[in-house]
Amino acid sequence: MCGISGILDWSEPIAEDTLQNMIQRLVHRGPDAEGVFMESPIGLAHRRLSVIDLNKTANQPLWDKSRNHCVVFNGEIYNFRSLRKDLKASGSQFHTESDTEVLLEAYKKWGTICLERLNGMFAFAIWDRPNRRLFLARDRLGKKPLFYFPLSEGGLVFASELKALLSHPAAPRDMDMNALSQYLSFGYVPGSTCIFSGINKLPPGHFIIGEQGKLHEPVSYWDLKTPFLNKRKFRSTAEAVEEFQSLLQDSVQARMVSDVPLGAFLSGGIDSSSIVSVMSQARPHPSPKTFSMGFEEEAFSELAMAKKVAKFLKVDHQDQVMTFDLLPKLPDLAYYSDEPFADTSFIPMYSLAEFSRRHVTVCLSGDGGDEILGGYETYIADKFCKKTNWIPNKIREGLITLTDKFWPVSFGKVSLDYKIRKFLEGHSPEVDRAHASWRILFSEEDKKDLWASDLKNQSENTDPLEPFLRYAREVRGCHYLDRAMYVDLKTWLPDDILVKLDRSTMAHGLEARAPFLDYRLVEFAASLPISLKIRGLQKKYLLKQALKKHLPAEVLHQKKRGFNAPVSHWITSSIKPHYDDMMDSKSPIIGNMLCRKTIHSLYERHNRKIQDHGFQLFSLIMLHLWSKQLGQSTT
Repeated sequence: MCGISGILDWSEPIAEDTLQNMIQRLVHRGPDAEGVFMESPIGLAHRRLSVIDLNKTANQPLWDKSRNHCVVFNGEIYNFRSLRKDLKASGSQFHTESDTEVLLEAYKKWGTICLERLNGMFAFAIWDRPNRRLFLARDRLGKKPLFYFPLSEGGLVFASELKALLSHPAAPRDMDMNALSQYLSFGYVPGSTCIFSGINKLPPGHFIIGEQGKLHEPVSYWDLKTPFLNKRKFRSTAEAVEEFQSLLQDSVQARMVSDVPLGAFLSGGIDSSSIVSVMSQARPHPSPKTFSMGFEEEAFSELAMAKKVAKFLKVDHQDQVMTFDLLPKLPDLAYYSDEPFADTSFIPMYSLAEFSRRHVTVCLSGDGGDEILGGYETYIADKFCKKTNWIPNKIREGLITLTDKFWPVSFGKVSLDYKIRKFLEGHSPEVDRAHASWRILFSEEDKKDLWASDLKNQSENTDPLEPFLRYAREVRGCHYLDRAMYVDLKTWLPDDILVKLDRSTMAHGLEARAPFLDYRLVEFAASLPISLKIRGLQKKYLLKQALKKHLPAEVLHQKKRGFNAPVSHWITSSIKPHYDDMMDSKSPIIGNMLCRKTIHSLYERHNRKIQDHGFQLFSLIMLHLWSKQLGQSTT
């Protein structure tokens, strides 16, 4: 796992200090080694976290023997040993034991279609010296990030993180107002756009080529629509369970290959428990090291269940309760997030990564299980929405009013009152629209009040849900719950879940691997009939069938709790000073772009427990802290 950056400039010499400044912003991603290569028109830089082949000969930038091809690589290729065997059989020679060299030789042998043979998480750049061409690519599901912006004559600047790009003097610094609006809607900036206009994120499953005279458009090399639209038939549930078990075991075992200490995150939920169970079967001696993070607020803490699972599986378990002062931590989170980011689970995930890194360098996680196998409560909400789509808007609005009047706000963890309010607010006759609406923080009506006076028209003639609906239309022939999962795999997963996982772990030089997101497993799950994923009100049906002999029933059938932090409580206590600073600040965002009066009203209603605005206020605080760390932008 590493940090990469580079400059392809056909018109001007590359300034070495610029490239050095860029890579220095990525030291946290690669604390073990640094490498820089420059020759007109290319400059490549790398920070290494050594995981596979710890020898210095595997440091990057890495050249082939002929010095015709050079690579900087962030990630892991899990099938590198089998690829290495195939490549050696066809004449390739190797001087390291690294997966990086396998990647380079695969490109030399197969060109851009080498991507179809890679099973891994990655973002990389290969300089093809004979063809004077730069080839950049990102893994299928977007586990590893890659930002870039174009230069003249087909050039570009790229990096693993936005903060590295901002070290380049030509980096755009104007705020993208549409991206800001989307952040207010969802708590993250979705898609390939960036909070700064003119900077792009290479989409998952895409590559891009830069050569003199032209920077080509990104090209897709993987299509998830096909398995969703082409459902498989199984003779029995047992047949599907057997194939799923085999794929999961292979995925976990592939991700246990490491030359440094390895462990796993264990929340006590079914996903992480499943991963640890398979790890225990694959490597019973020594037992896997597992790590958990809990809260002092017991309603939000899952430590008790994590301890039960650890005891049942006989693993070497360690846990910690979050007791630190949040005030100094939140600015760090805003810095490492790159773009404004308001997923409250970022807080415990960041702390869990920090804690785990004291003991291991690599951790397996259960991320992706909800998206591929139907684990979110929103899918059950979709089912209710489908059955209640006859409810007129006026009745729905009346129910919202009655709920606000007679149902006390609890500030609990995804409490019943919260779920009812979200369901009613997002309810729509169109189930695809309803599904996307469940995750909205500020509605378009909310934002009209939130924008500063001269920006009141910012939300006019825009539908923040259109990208989600477009993805739903791509698989319109599928069951509506399959459409929901496809949308989540294209949006929520890469733009929120995987951003959180990458930034929280790499902030501490910890590599995170997600076995559920092996592309073979994702394709298999996509091809399943919906009855094998969600049966009645039972979520993750197939996973529960596959693990019922390996995990306690109380783990398999517990209610999903998630990793959310109790920010509704913290807003008026431990992080209140950040709110006060936001309201007093001369930030170019708060005040110039957003209305302080509206924000104050939100806080007062929250403080008096009239409405729970914890997530909304947290998103504004994180936006404020981000603007102080990286924002320095103009409109």
